[in-house]
Amino acid sequence: MTRSFADRHIGPDSDELARILATIGVESLDALATTALPATILDESGLGVLPAPASEHGVLEELAALAQANTVATSMIGLGYYDTLTPPVLVRNLLENPAWYTAYTPYQPEISQGRLEALLNFQTMVSDLTGMDVANASMLDEATAASEAMTLLRRAGKSKSDRLLIDIDLFPQTKTIIGTRAEPLGIELVEADLSTGSLPEGEFFGVIVQTPGASGRIVDWTALFAAAHERGALVAAGADLLAMTLSTPPGEQGADVCFGTTQRFGVPMGFGGPHAGYLAVRTAFARQLPGRLVGVSVDADGAPAYRLALQTREQHIRREKATSNICTAQVLLAIVAAMYASYHGANGLRAIARRVHEHAAAVAAGLGGAVVHSAFFDTVLAHVPGGAEAVVAKAKSKGINLRLVDADHVAIACDEATIDAHVAAVVESFGTALTPDAGAGSEPDAIETRTSQYLTHPAFTRHHTETAMLRYLRALSDKDIALDRSMIPLGSCTMKLNATAEMEPITWPGFARLHPFAPTEDTPGIRTLIADLEHWLAEITGYDAVSLQPNAGSQGEYAGLLAIRRYHLDRGDDHRDTCLIPSSAHGTNAASAAMVGMRVEVVKCRANGDVDLDDLRAKIADHADRLACIMITYPSTHGVYEHEVAELCSLVHDAGGQVYVDGANLNALVGLARPGRFGGDVSHLNLHKTFCIPHGGGGPGVGPVAVRSHLAQYLPGDPLEAGSHAVSAANYGSASILPITWAYIRMMGAEGLRAATLTAIASANYIARRLDAFFPVLYTGENGMVAHECILDLRDITKQTGVTVDDVAKRLADYGFHAPTMSFPVAGTLMVEPTESENLEEIDEFIAAMIAIRGEIDQVAAGVWPVTDNPLRGAPHTAASLVAEWNHPYSRETAVYPRGVGHARPKVWPSVRRIDGAFGDRNLVCSCPPLDAYED
Repeated sequence: MTRSFADRHIGPDSDELARILATIGVESLDALATTALPATILDESGLGVLPAPASEHGVLEELAALAQANTVATSMIGLGYYDTLTPPVLVRNLLENPAWYTAYTPYQPEISQGRLEALLNFQTMVSDLTGMDVANASMLDEATAASEAMTLLRRAGKSKSDRLLIDIDLFPQTKTIIGTRAEPLGIELVEADLSTGSLPEGEFFGVIVQTPGASGRIVDWTALFAAAHERGALVAAGADLLAMTLSTPPGEQGADVCFGTTQRFGVPMGFGGPHAGYLAVRTAFARQLPGRLVGVSVDADGAPAYRLALQTREQHIRREKATSNICTAQVLLAIVAAMYASYHGANGLRAIARRVHEHAAAVAAGLGGAVVHSAFFDTVLAHVPGGAEAVVAKAKSKGINLRLVDADHVAIACDEATIDAHVAAVVESFGTALTPDAGAGSEPDAIETRTSQYLTHPAFTRHHTETAMLRYLRALSDKDIALDRSMIPLGSCTMKLNATAEMEPITWPGFARLHPFAPTEDTPGIRTLIADLEHWLAEITGYDAVSLQPNAGSQGEYAGLLAIRRYHLDRGDDHRDTCLIPSSAHGTNAASAAMVGMRVEVVKCRANGDVDLDDLRAKIADHADRLACIMITYPSTHGVYEHEVAELCSLVHDAGGQVYVDGANLNALVGLARPGRFGGDVSHLNLHKTFCIPHGGGGPGVGPVAVRSHLAQYLPGDPLEAGSHAVSAANYGSASILPITWAYIRMMGAEGLRAATLTAIASANYIARRLDAFFPVLYTGENGMVAHECILDLRDITKQTGVTVDDVAKRLADYGFHAPTMSFPVAGTLMVEPTESENLEEIDEFIAAMIAIRGEIDQVAAGVWPVTDNPLRGAPHTAASLVAEWNHPYSRETAVYPRGVGHARPKVWPSVRRIDGAFGDRNLVCSCPPLDAYED
């Protein structure tokens, strides 16, 4: 019998599923649906609009046809998006390697040292090239990084002003995103031409400029930055990292913050993303950085070790007072960019930059007096009065896309893929013949003002051959646990496998080499794919309209709340500014609400984890006139189906509020219930959870926002249109990875999606039943069922034995497993989510490991091992620790082969012992100097 894709995606076969169902006491998956879900939300109408499932090869053929429908023109549009030549060694061994793309955020640093080192390389690369002290581990894109820079300037500075000064030559999409973010926060934007070096009258808390600018011009900003500082304002600069290999970086001109993108460092344009943005600051502002920051600490043996530091999960602590709602990054793309820099090194990058500039200089030489700016790097702005459209059309006929600035101006952007023939065709499009020596005499030294060194660390000097890079990538990935090695049972994160057939198309040129601002007629294939996906996701969720623009769950949250805010304002309800959020909610909910100018009020939860409807009624009564919305997660953050969700939604609607249903746990609803039908007005969806886009070590993610019809007009618009309320730099966000979700839905079909959801629920309940006697399950629904995840309560165990969730998490690495989610949403607990992708053998292996760990805890309780020295407290154990002096009360064999040397499961060897987190926060090291610098 031919197996369908759904059969291969879903782990348990029919015999295994029968055993799972018998253990949890239901006869079938259909019976499980009626037992686990409240009858008030169960939707048996099916997903009829989805096409019948296709085979893997059939879907690849369909995607190939869509890719071929696109026109891959030579892109010379620029605006922060450039063609780039990704080294094949990085394509095959990083971008297409499941050891890299199936990894999770490195919250368990001992088994994440490879990707942490790669991210530290990224941070070093950015700080070196910008001339700043500290960089974070990536942002979502350049425009959102600029908006984060804006809020950083405001909170870090001493000015009381609410005015922000921005240069006229910022990228237009960056201006739009800054405008979207500024308005709810009461920030007034003042735009001016700052190239003269003088400031407008009045006070400003910050100044934002770009180098090179959208027009291509390069400006020495030193005097302006000094003037801003004298006025009490901080300064942020957008910097092109390739240009910074030649030109004096903003950090050396006096900037306080730098932002930008690393897209042109080997990451394809992909119709807009995903790409790794960046944010870098002076040391004084390091603790103000949003997002993730990799630093250096020490392990239990005193060896240097990498870890996430500072604000890594600050939303869970500071909530509405968090510096940002971003809890993810663009890790996979940041690593590609860092390895691109490592492969080329400083000299290689400088050579690429010179070649890019020489081609731009050749264009300028051919255009003569039409050139507007004499100082430029890669982009030439040409003045052709009344003739711009004709020039762009002529270039288009030659297979080249230029940027139409206005009726009188055309911009031409050169990049790594530009060749002499492109230059000649561009100049011919202006009606000017390119003379053979037009480029001769162009002097790249004219912009080569940089004197400082960069990328001198061994990470950027050792790996310039393919052999060296191949081995470096392998050595790093061997230090990590990803889905290619083990189940990753992270609750709230849905680590399902990303199928190869889903992943394969993302590197095809028909998707990967599209500029996000390419002419519409060039992109019918990907636009068809996008329209399909919007339609399918609306059907699956029960909403009426979907925007794929948000490029992370946090951005989807923000876009959804922004839509609610604008809806109330348009109705004259500008007093509705209160957002109710249950105490169990993910911290980004509160942070997102604060970002759109809402006041957060917390609703209590009952002892069983459900939202306390009595407290909700009281909060509604207290804030009735000001109620904007409630944000809930369904199934709840506690991993159960709350039976009163429909009543909850009605209470809020009756008070004039809107209902935001966080889509983090949608993998427990697809094919069974639809948020848009049981009371939701808006949801964001995590495609990197429910719909198979890979986590990539902590990014990329996609967070589409879905709404009911009355909110559809408030979805984010085109970022090239000022005032469009866009939330990401590209109209369709991270478009190049949307084929993954398209392929998943297309191959699964309606019944496959439903079976996947029910299998995930069944597997979670199986784990809960098997482990409840060893680690009590904290929350269940009215019928004793959990949803797609369960919370194991270790708090009494810790009180009685001193063994903590950290001890259990680190010990699991010795057993070959990644730990579940620790202490969220309840401190002292583990949240376990198996997903539908894991078969029963793997699930039973995990259960056996947990039971064995409980046996080790009992040994501690019995006094066989002291609480300060036992296999759990000593975990994880490295190979090096075995050959060192051994003075523990347990054996080496117990340490590293807890289930016996002959056990069939492949041994995972952590590369470091347990890492000292407090040491790392006290001694923040965020770039990679030689390791001997840490010997003291």
